[in-house]
Amino acid sequence: MRNYRFILIVLCISAFTTAAAARELWQFIPGNQTGDITATDATYSIADGAMAIKTGNQKDWPGVTLHVKGDNWDLSKFRYVKLDVQNTSSKILTLAMRIDDPQGNGSKHSRTQSIDIPVGKTAVLDVPLNDSPWVLDKPLELVGMRGNPTANENFDTKQICRVYIFLNKPNDKFSFKISNLRAAGEVQFLDSKTFIPFVDEFGQFIHCDWPGKIKSEAGLFKAKQSEAMEMAIQPSPGKWNKYGGWLAGPKLTASGYFRVQKVKGQWWLVDPDGYLFWSHGVDCVGTGAASPISDRENYFKWLPDQKGKFADCYSTGSWAPHGYYAGKGKYRTFDFSQSNLKRKYGDDYFDDYALLCHQRLRSWGMNTIANWSDARIYLKKKTPYTATLHFTSKVIEGSQGYWGKFYDVFDPEFRSALKQRIAREKAKTIDDPWCIGFYVHNELGWGDDTSLALAALLSPKDQAAKKKFMAVLQEKYIDIDKLNKVWGSDYASWDALLESQARPDLAKSREDLNDFYRQVAEQYFKIIKEELKLAAPNQLYLGCRFAWVNDTAAIAAAKYCDIISYNRYKRTVSDLRLPDNIDKPLIIGEFHFGTLDRGMFHTGLVPCKDQDDRADHYRNYVYGALRNPDIVGTGWFQFRSQALTGRGDGENYQIGLLDICDSPYPETIKAVRDIGYDLYNYRYNVRQVEPADNLHKGH
Repeated sequence: MRNYRFILIVLCISAFTTAAAARELWQFIPGNQTGDITATDATYSIADGAMAIKTGNQKDWPGVTLHVKGDNWDLSKFRYVKLDVQNTSSKILTLAMRIDDPQGNGSKHSRTQSIDIPVGKTAVLDVPLNDSPWVLDKPLELVGMRGNPTANENFDTKQICRVYIFLNKPNDKFSFKISNLRAAGEVQFLDSKTFIPFVDEFGQFIHCDWPGKIKSEAGLFKAKQSEAMEMAIQPSPGKWNKYGGWLAGPKLTASGYFRVQKVKGQWWLVDPDGYLFWSHGVDCVGTGAASPISDRENYFKWLPDQKGKFADCYSTGSWAPHGYYAGKGKYRTFDFSQSNLKRKYGDDYFDDYALLCHQRLRSWGMNTIANWSDARIYLKKKTPYTATLHFTSKVIEGSQGYWGKFYDVFDPEFRSALKQRIAREKAKTIDDPWCIGFYVHNELGWGDDTSLALAALLSPKDQAAKKKFMAVLQEKYIDIDKLNKVWGSDYASWDALLESQARPDLAKSREDLNDFYRQVAEQYFKIIKEELKLAAPNQLYLGCRFAWVNDTAAIAAAKYCDIISYNRYKRTVSDLRLPDNIDKPLIIGEFHFGTLDRGMFHTGLVPCKDQDDRADHYRNYVYGALRNPDIVGTGWFQFRSQALTGRGDGENYQIGLLDICDSPYPETIKAVRDIGYDLYNYRYNVRQVEPADNLHKGH
C-alpha cells in the first residue's frame, strides 16, 4: 500500500477549529470496566486486545452491542468513530456499525455505516458523527440539503451511549475480529452568526479553500487551457475504433448494431463493426445542476439580474419526491453550472460544449454516454450511448417504493403508455448504431418476494392486478372454502375477498403470494421485451436498473432482458452474480464514491477519506467489474457533482467527475484514464489479483 499524501483542505473563515487527537473508546481485554456487552445471535471471546465474534443467521441483525458504563461519551469534537475489523470468514463480510445517543433507534438519533471486507483482509469501519466536516456552533435552520454543516439536532454527539456491530439479515454464519474502537478526526466549528451567505458567485462553499477552487473568471479560463493541453497529450487510448471497441482483439460477426456474446468464458458487448466492447461510461452527461432558491435566497452571495446575461440560468421546478420541497409545488431555481459554462465558453456555448463532452470522454478512456444524459449531446453520434425510456401508467395502489408505487402491469394502460413512449424514439435512437440499448424505468420498488402480490390484495376492488390475482386464486382453489383452509381466513365468498383490503396471514398465504409476485414480475419484463423488440429489434433491452431487488424479480428479468442492470452502490462488484447461477450478462447502471475535501457537504452513498482514496475506490470497483465474467460495463453516477445546495429532493453529493465550475477532479480522472487505457488488455487477459490492494484502507 502506498502512503496517502496529506492535503490541507480547509482554511475556515469566521470559524474556530478544535483539534482532536484520537481517543480510545473501548478496551478489549478480559474483565475490562469500559461497559457491558450483549450479544444477539452471536458468541464472542476477548483476548489480545481484540474481540472474536461468531454470528448466526437466525436473527435479522446478529452481532454485539457495547453499552457505555457510567457517563456517556462526549464525542462532539470528533468526526468519526472507527473500528478495526478482520474478516476471518470464508466469504466477503458486510459489517455495519451503529452509534446511538440515548434516544437512538436506528433511524433517528443514530449514525450507521457499513463496509465490505474480503476474506482474510483487515479494514477500518468508520461512522461519521456529522454530515460534514463543518459544524455550526449553534443551531441554524438550513433547508433543502441532505448534508449541511448545521448542528446535530437529531443526534447528540455529547451523549453517545451505545455501539452496535452487526450484520444485516445475513444468509450465512460469519466470523470476524474487532479491535481499536476509537474516536478520531477533527470537527471544524463555524460561527452561525456569520455563516450566511455561504455560496459564492461560482456556486462554491465560501467558508473554506481547497486546491483548484475557482476564485475569478480568469481562473475558469486558466482551468480551460490547462485541460486542453492535457487532452492534447492524451487524446485517446490506442487501438480503439470509432465506437471505442478493441481493434487489437478478435474480430467477430459485425451486425451493424451492438449485441452481446460470450467469449473465453466472459460476457462481452460486441460493437457494430464486430469488435469486443466493454462499456466504460458515465451518467448524466449534460450541462445542468439546477438548485432551488425559493425560501433561501439569502444563502447565496450572488444571484444575477433575472433579465441580464444569466437570465436563462433561472428556471422553475416542481420535482421533489423527498425533502424540504416535497409537496410545495413549484419552486424557483438557479443553475451555477450553466452560469459557469457561459463564463468559461461564451454565451452560445452549448454546441461546442457538447463536442467537448465527447472529446473529454475519449481522452479519459471512456466509451459510453450512460443513463440520464442529454440527448442533444449523445445524438451527436460520436460516443456510444444508452437511452432511457420513462413513462407512467396506472399503479398498484397498495404498493410502495422509494420513488413511488409500482405499475399495474395487468392494466391495458401499461402497454399503451409504453408503446407511446417508444414511438417518440423513432428517427432518434431507434435503429441508431450508436445506441447500445434501452433502460426502461429506474429503481422500482420491487420489495420482497410477496410485496407486489400483497399490494394487489391491499388495493381497491377495481385494481386490474387484484382482479387478475382473484382469477388465479379462483382457478387454483375453485371453492373459497379451500382457500380459507389454506390461508386460515374466513372470506364468505370470492366477492368478499375482492372487496377486502385486509392483510392475510403472510406465513399461510406465502406460497400464493410468491407465485403471483412472480407473475407480476414476469408480466412487467415480458410486455417491455415484446414492445421493444417489435419497435427497436436492433437495440438491446437493458432492464430496469435494480437498486432493491429479490431473487424472484431478478430471475424474471433474466428471462426477458438482454442484459440485466443494477445500480450497485457498493465498494466492489467483483462478486455480483445472478441467483441460481443464471448465465446472463450484467451491467452496472450507477455507482459512485464521494468525499468532503473539496468544499461539499455530502459524500453521496459511499463515502471515502479524500480524493486519493476516492480514486483508489474507482480503480478497485471497475477492476473488480472487469474481473467479473458476467459484467459488460459500468456507468459512474454522475458527470458533474450536484449543486452545493442540492437538487429538488435535496441530494447535494460530491459525486462528479467534474465540479460545479466544470473542473475535472484530477485524482479521479487519473483513475478513470488508468483503467480506460488498459481496459481491454485487462479484461481479455483477466487478472485474478487486484492491481493494488487499496480498497480496504478505511478513512
